[in-house]
Amino acid sequence: MRFWLGGYTADMDGNATGLGMLLAGAADEASAGGPLAFAGEVATTDSPSWLTAHPGSASLASGDVVYAALENSGQVQAFRRTGEASFVPLGEPVAAGEAVCHVAVAPDGTFLVASCWGDGRVVRMDLDAAGRPSTPVLAPSAADPHGPDAGGQRAGGAVALDGLAAAARALREAAGPEYAHLVPGHDLEEAASADETTTSAEGPDARPSRAHQAVFLPGGLIATTDLGLDLVRFWRDGGTGLRPVQDVALPKGSGPRHMVWHPSGHLYVVTELSCELFVLAASAPASGSGPATWRVVSGTPLGAGTLPGDSGAELAPSRDGEFLYAGVRGSNTIATLRVRGAGESITPVALVDAGVDWPRHHLVVRDIVLVAGQRSDEVASLTLDVRTGVPGRVRHRAATPSPTCLLPAR
Repeated sequence: MRFWLGGYTADMDGNATGLGMLLAGAADEASAGGPLAFAGEVATTDSPSWLTAHPGSASLASGDVVYAALENSGQVQAFRRTGEASFVPLGEPVAAGEAVCHVAVAPDGTFLVASCWGDGRVVRMDLDAAGRPSTPVLAPSAADPHGPDAGGQRAGGAVALDGLAAAARALREAAGPEYAHLVPGHDLEEAASADETTTSAEGPDARPSRAHQAVFLPGGLIATTDLGLDLVRFWRDGGTGLRPVQDVALPKGSGPRHMVWHPSGHLYVVTELSCELFVLAASAPASGSGPATWRVVSGTPLGAGTLPGDSGAELAPSRDGEFLYAGVRGSNTIATLRVRGAGESITPVALVDAGVDWPRHHLVVRDIVLVAGQRSDEVASLTLDVRTGVPGRVRHRAATPSPTCLLPAR
C-alpha cells in the first residue's frame, strides 16, 4: 500500500526535503501490514506538515491533486500528480496565515479551509475545476470564552446565529422592498459579524488564538478547533466566506487539537494540553425548528499513564468505529478508548508504547496502526488485537525523515 508523507524540512529544523512516499508491503496491496519502506521524495517543497487530497469531481479524479500546508511560509500549495511517484506544483502557493498547520477540502471539492496555529486564522479558499486554490477569505476571529468579557459564553455556552439570520433573510425577501425595513436585521447583524477580523482581547492576560483543524460534518456544517482559546467553532459556507454558527467552550487550558466525526452523530475532540477526550453532541431546539445546538456531553482523560508535560496529537477511529486511538507525545504512547452507549460516552482502555519518538500523526488501516515519529525519523506499524482493540508491539518500521503526516494514496 502506498502513502504520501508530509514532513519538516530544513526551514523547520527537519530532515525531509518535501513530499515523500512510504510503502507498506507492495504498492498495490489493500493492506498496510507488510514491511515498511521509505521510497523517496515525490515533490520538493518546504515543510509540508499536513497533506490532504482533493475528493475528485467530474473533471478531476480522486487523489490527483494533493494540498500541502507549508507551515513555515504560511501558505497552501496544491500539487498535481504526474506519475506513480511524482507531483508538480499546481499554480502558485496561496497565503493563509502564520504557521498554517491543517487543510481540509469540502466534500464537493469547491473550496478548502486552512487552519493557522500561529495567528489563529481560519481561511476559506475557492477551488477551480482543476483543483487550484485562490481567493483566500479570512473568517471571523475567535473571542476568548474564558476572558473577562466572555459573559454567557463560558463552560460550553453557545450562540446560534444561523437560524435567526436565515429566517430574517426569508422574511425580507417575502416582504419585498416596500416592507423589508420592518423585518428585524438579524441577517445584517450576522453579515457585520462575518466582516469582523480583529483578534481576541488584547492586554497582558490575553491568550492567543490558535486554530488547528477543520472537519466537514454532514448537512454542510464545518467544525474547527482553536487550541489557544479552548474552542470548538461551527460554521456554514456562505459562498464567499465562512459564516459563524456557534462556539462551544471546553475547559480552560485544555487545548482542543483534532476531531473525529462518528456515525452516531457525535464529535470527538482530543485536547493537546490536558490530554483528554471530549464528546460533543447536537440537540434540536425545543420548538422543533431552527439550528441544532452543540454542547459537551462527556469527557475523560486519555489514560492513567499520561505524564506531566505530555501533549495530545492525532485522533483516529477504528474501522468499525468502536474504538478511538489518540497519540500522546512526550511519553510516546497511543491511547485506546472505547465508544460506549449511543456514542455519548468514552472509556479509556489502554495506553501502549507508540514505538516511535514524538508520535505526531497516525492512521488506522484495517487492523494496522501506522505511526509517524517526528523526532525519531521513522514510521512504525502496530498490529491491532481484534479481540481487545489494543495496538500490540511494533510489527515493522522504516527510517523516514521527520514525518508529520500520513496520507493514503488513491
